[in-house]
Amino acid sequence: MSQDPTQTSTPYLLPGVYEEFRAAARTVAEKKLGPRAAQVDTLAEFPHDNHETLVAADLHAPGIPQEYGGDGADALAAAIAVEEVARVCASTSTIQTSNKLGVTPLLLAGTEQQRRRYLPEVAAGDALMAYALSEREAGSDIAAMRCRATETSEGEWALEGVKTWITSAGVARYLIVFAVTDPGAGSRSVSAFVVHADDAGISYGEPERKMGLKGSVTREVYFDDCRIPADRLLGERGRGLRLALGTLDHTRVSVGAQALGIAQGALDTAVSYVRERRQFGQALADFQGVQFMLADMAMRVESARQMVYAAAARSTARARDLTYFGAAAKCLASDAAMAVTTDAVQLLGGYGYTKDFPAERMMRDAKITQIYEGTNQIQRIVVARNLV
Repeated sequence: MSQDPTQTSTPYLLPGVYEEFRAAARTVAEKKLGPRAAQVDTLAEFPHDNHETLVAADLHAPGIPQEYGGDGADALAAAIAVEEVARVCASTSTIQTSNKLGVTPLLLAGTEQQRRRYLPEVAAGDALMAYALSEREAGSDIAAMRCRATETSEGEWALEGVKTWITSAGVARYLIVFAVTDPGAGSRSVSAFVVHADDAGISYGEPERKMGLKGSVTREVYFDDCRIPADRLLGERGRGLRLALGTLDHTRVSVGAQALGIAQGALDTAVSYVRERRQFGQALADFQGVQFMLADMAMRVESARQMVYAAAARSTARARDLTYFGAAAKCLASDAAMAVTTDAVQLLGGYGYTKDFPAERMMRDAKITQIYEGTNQIQRIVVARNLV
């Protein structure tokens, strides 16, 4: 969904077309995804049926241009789509964010041939993307990666190494892989590649046993003399670090939207509970202390929403200050999600600590948003560097 320029809007209010889109996405999420969220968490398996639901609603890969079969949604609409899905099932929203991670490098640096080769499959829901950047010893310090890609005498690339914490690994048909091609070249030592899940020499570890986002499959990926054709090089050789960081500028908006959705879901759960729960002859919602907690939660959620949407607008425009806004949105929204979900558990009391209510799942799901795609400590460094 792209913004209609004929739509009028009041400053700081979304044009009606976005609210209509939100309503449609929320209906799908509440009717089809929400009822299965607890089961998805319990099974700790990739929810193939939820993926099919997202595909049917055209919510699985928002943002792919229409010329490649996509919905043409701008970054704000894409953020709203992630937000509404994460509000009821954060695990399922990682289908959207995983695709965003894989699609963005193709849009930023792919050739026209590469885009037409891969994007239509993702847009149709026939393929899922993964983004293989992290390594065991090179978490926040991505320049310290050890995975290697070496040119062979046959004109191919041979990949060797291990990637860690890879979302959708083993499920995704395609992976965007970053590897060292020119050791010692500093910022130009790393290149990016498109790897197919059925390429010889690729294998996967067992799914990680995680605190939250259990319906999002996370594995290590092993490359053992994995040979890929020369035309799988994505962008210019030696510009992989730049591409990785440029991608994260855009995709941190999606993580912010995911965190925002989790926070909104927790707030909704808490409000519903305190309205119904009675103690000392009155509803919990009538106690001033509870009202103060709810007010703080609501202000955190709305502050995060404004920051995420502001960052999304800059993502669409590819604005020069996107790096700042992307980092700030991800950091603010994920901190808000952790605070709001913690308070939601507190407001539900003993019930909040049980799996009978969704607050504890939301609290577990929220934590990773402070960690992946750059810890919030890294985000604060990015923000500060853009200030000074």
